[in-house]
Amino acid sequence: MAKTTNQKTKLLHLARILLQQTDEDHPLTVAQLIEGLARQDIKAERKSVYDDLESLRLFGLDVQCRKGKSPGWFVGSRDFQLPEVKLLMDAVQSSRFITQKKSDALIRKLEGLASVHQAGQLQRQVYVDRRIKVMNESIYYNVDKLHTAIAGQKAITFKYFDFDIARKRVFRQEGKRYVVSPYGLIWNSENYYLVAFDHTHQEMRHYRVDKMAEIVVTCMGREGKGQYPNFQLAEYGQKHFGMYSGQEVRVTLRGRRDKASLVWDRFGQDVILVPDGEEHFTVTLPVVISPQFFGWLLGLDGSITLAGPREAVAAYQRRLSAALDELS
Repeated sequence: MAKTTNQKTKLLHLARILLQQTDEDHPLTVAQLIEGLARQDIKAERKSVYDDLESLRLFGLDVQCRKGKSPGWFVGSRDFQLPEVKLLMDAVQSSRFITQKKSDALIRKLEGLASVHQAGQLQRQVYVDRRIKVMNESIYYNVDKLHTAIAGQKAITFKYFDFDIARKRVFRQEGKRYVVSPYGLIWNSENYYLVAFDHTHQEMRHYRVDKMAEIVVTCMGREGKGQYPNFQLAEYGQKHFGMYSGQEVRVTLRGRRDKASLVWDRFGQDVILVPDGEEHFTVTLPVVISPQFFGWLLGLDGSITLAGPREAVAAYQRRLSAALDELS
């Protein structure tokens, strides 16, 4: 009975052997395929294996045969080619918002997309010096719940917390639940943020996903469309430097022409730069005024400066003066 059952799964086992153990540089002969099936207690003859290989090819598996010095059968094209798997693994390994435990689990699964021989190459993983990972393991499941709420256009409730110096959770609002309508997720400054309409304050706000706890997708419909009929998630992310909140202001920046790419990298290729003399340009766009925005300007070392409005320039001057006072 056991052999009969195994015989019925011969085609599946053959496909697994090909996917796991072969690639263009590591083909297997028919004799080796028969040995592999035998280890699964499956008896096979050469003719039946040839027929099965053809069946797998007709089904869509890219089964190829090579003759010559290193003859054999192997899987050529896969759903994910090796360079693509490498990129995915690099992203997982370097992502701050994925915990180390979950990173290791995802990487093991990604290795299954390649042959065992190619998996050795994947171990070269990108190295990020002393990469800090988040402590909240539940972020992986939080993201799934949030996508469910966004797709269903439903409101959610949750608790929001910070960590104290003992790494213990301290809940905001004395542990009371937030009620918001999710609009989208933003990956910014190596963290995941939920952008949502806050039912209490009647405005768009954002929350770090790894600091959200006990998320519940409710049956309430999404709110905020009336207040934000043309809300654009990408624009929201561009305005908030480091996802810090503050007052939104239309600012004018003046920069050197050779630094135009800094503006496009930060605000997108659609931003229009206006020539200002032979060596400079100006650009006017909406920005949320925050210490992070001022820090971005300061880091550009004068190549791009804040030209207006007057109240924004005054706020920048006050911030710089306060920083100097803190050093004295």
